[in-house]
Amino acid sequence: MNDHMKTQLVSAIHLQEVELQEKPPEDQQGTKICSDADQTFTVEDAVETIGFGRFHILLFLIMGSASILEAMEIMLLAIVSPEIRCEWRLEDWQVALVSTMVFLGFMVCGVLSGYVADRYGRWKVVVGGFVWSAYFSLLTSFAPSYGWFIFLRSMVGCGVAGVSQGFVLKTEFIPAKYRAYLLPLASIFWMMGSMLIIILGMLLVPTLGWRWMIRISVAPSIILIFLFKLVPESARYNVSAGNVQAAVKTLQWIAKMNRVSLPPGRLVEAAEEERGSWRILVSSTFRRTSLLLWYSWFVASFAYYGSVLSSSELLEKNLLCVRDADREHQVKHRQEDGLCYCIPFVFSDYQTLLISCLGEVALVPLNICLLNVLGRRKTLTVLQLLAAILFMMVNICTTMFGFTVLLFLLRSLVSMNFNVIYIYTAEVYPTVARSLGMGFCTSFSRIGGMIAPFMAQVLMSQSVILALTPFAVTCVICAVGNFLLPFETKGRALLQSS
Repeated sequence: MNDHMKTQLVSAIHLQEVELQEKPPEDQQGTKICSDADQTFTVEDAVETIGFGRFHILLFLIMGSASILEAMEIMLLAIVSPEIRCEWRLEDWQVALVSTMVFLGFMVCGVLSGYVADRYGRWKVVVGGFVWSAYFSLLTSFAPSYGWFIFLRSMVGCGVAGVSQGFVLKTEFIPAKYRAYLLPLASIFWMMGSMLIIILGMLLVPTLGWRWMIRISVAPSIILIFLFKLVPESARYNVSAGNVQAAVKTLQWIAKMNRVSLPPGRLVEAAEEERGSWRILVSSTFRRTSLLLWYSWFVASFAYYGSVLSSSELLEKNLLCVRDADREHQVKHRQEDGLCYCIPFVFSDYQTLLISCLGEVALVPLNICLLNVLGRRKTLTVLQLLAAILFMMVNICTTMFGFTVLLFLLRSLVSMNFNVIYIYTAEVYPTVARSLGMGFCTSFSRIGGMIAPFMAQVLMSQSVILALTPFAVTCVICAVGNFLLPFETKGRALLQSS
């Protein structure tokens, strides 16, 4: 064999070795096996692979604690109303204006907090809103006049708007198959907050007064501020903002905490430049959804706070048509020589409010069942129709026990409806506009919250049936609108982009 042939043979052998190195290995059937470096996954894949575990329990406890304090801030209005009416000799419209100003602050800051959350992160908005609301709530307890009181409460409402973005943050970490089970359970924390402020009112208002009740209710916020450090930024937000490394770090930490592994390969997801744009909400894809959701949120808040404020108003002013009223409930708000400003809650009133709060979680198993069987749209329709019927039944002349049962069922239905509309909104919008979509929806809901006090606290004094009818009518119209929603999100993966 001459030198030329030897050289060609060596070159051929070398070339074959290089080709073998470049080709991926094959299994026994001849199928190519890709290395981890060649495989990719998305945040949705990672969230579904990680599943439910210890991280989600920690997340629920911390965000649930924030919901407890948020509920205390909102329910505080129902407890304080009789006290400030007496202290500052307020007319009905002035008492109603307190709730309206809180919801005005919420409405103005709702859209702003949604935009900031989509542009700069969910975590910053939630923590910032929490600190803001706690600070101004504390200042409320030092309010020297009615004017200062309503201004400071409107600032509290602005902070609560930021805290509400915590629902989006929580939703983005939960696998699709668990959302219908876990998210309705969040209402338990809201119920706990409502009950806690009622218990504080029952124990502290008669002895120390409403100012000390507010101060003590704010105290747990200090502890919770430090616990927020255990909650990471949304991985879905991070990849939409182009910060893939931060998303990977968060997902690795969650996987380690849940004692599972991430999918093999590397996280690949395109960054989205158009984040937090209102144009997405009114695009041809989401226009009909947005319009119907805005009205649904309006009615959800209108009905919820209508039921809360109506119950406290009926009890405070003794407007109930009850056949077994005790002596305390025979003192009327309107008398021949003028208004009676000072009719404080008695023990039985606090007891009735506590029982009605239990209604917010009593039917959670039913809510979970409806979500999994009927889906989101049909569940909303059924709940709104039943709420309309219950609103009209509150006007029936019955015993105190009968009124408590009706109030219990009504609070159950409006609370379930609020919970389902939260879930549907967080699921239907893409990550790039999810917080803004939620912000717009919560802002529209606060319009309902602003109108509800004037129905429940002003018109109620004129006619109970006249005050309750608007709540029933709007619920019926909303039921039809919910049925016409174009998308069903049951079991659907969360969209990353539009």
